[in-house]
Amino acid sequence: MTSKDIGFVGLGIMGRPMAKNLIKAGYSVTVFDVIGTNVEQVVTEGASAASSAKEVAANTPVVITMVPDSADSEAAIMGPNGVLEGASKGSVVIDMSSIAPGVSQKIADACESAGVEFLDAPVSGGEPKAIDGTLAIMVGGKKQVFDEHVDLLNSLGASVVLCGDYGAGNITKLANQIIVAANIEAVSEALVLSSKAGLDPNVVFQAIRGGLAGSTVLDAKAPMMIEGNFKPGFRIKLHQKDLHNALLTGKELGVPLPVTGLVQQMIGSLMNDGKGDLDHSAIANFIEDMANSTISQ
Repeated sequence: MTSKDIGFVGLGIMGRPMAKNLIKAGYSVTVFDVIGTNVEQVVTEGASAASSAKEVAANTPVVITMVPDSADSEAAIMGPNGVLEGASKGSVVIDMSSIAPGVSQKIADACESAGVEFLDAPVSGGEPKAIDGTLAIMVGGKKQVFDEHVDLLNSLGASVVLCGDYGAGNITKLANQIIVAANIEAVSEALVLSSKAGLDPNVVFQAIRGGLAGSTVLDAKAPMMIEGNFKPGFRIKLHQKDLHNALLTGKELGVPLPVTGLVQQMIGSLMNDGKGDLDHSAIANFIEDMANSTISQ
């Protein structure tokens, strides 16, 4: 059974609403982020502030980390003033960041050496599902540790699945991100084609969403493309990171990922255009530019 005292490190676009949901679920949450204003926003909801990840771990037996990339997870957990410097034997670290599977395994080894349990538990659903607590959570680690903390994770998600040993959560997340990226790109092509042909893209969207082309991605991202609203729920630069990790993992395993590579190049072009902080639905901008036509009318 999970302690009611939880630490949370990383209060960005995803971590902030996740920490708030833990407070709403009755947990006592101690938080840290390198950006002070992020901490203040969660403290106003009832959290306690710490001055470092080390201090968070020294005061809570279970610490969740939610940071942007592999290097950030390593620093937050294994680095100076990191979680492992403050954690006691028997503590638990749950890294919910989306990082390279090999790095998850490296962190797991460091945790085991310190007598600390570890789960990698990346999420899918973006900011909207982080806010309403309906994330899909993909977990890697020991079944016993998972079973002891599944109720905690259920406070954050609608789906919590143990996928395998250390790193399995992040392998599953990469599979998720491959599908999402390819789906967004296909939706972009379809809506640019429809719009340039003179059709109302919203009518096309409504016509196809109930058929085989229907998907969660279509329902979430087509309206954003049609409105030209690319306020981030999941930033382009973070999806680029995920696809980069997918391609590296594919190379390690000898698995070709040709479509993933193509979409990653499109995202790279958008990054070069200064669009890295837009929502990943802005992949549509790449197709719009090539077609010299916009979806929004």
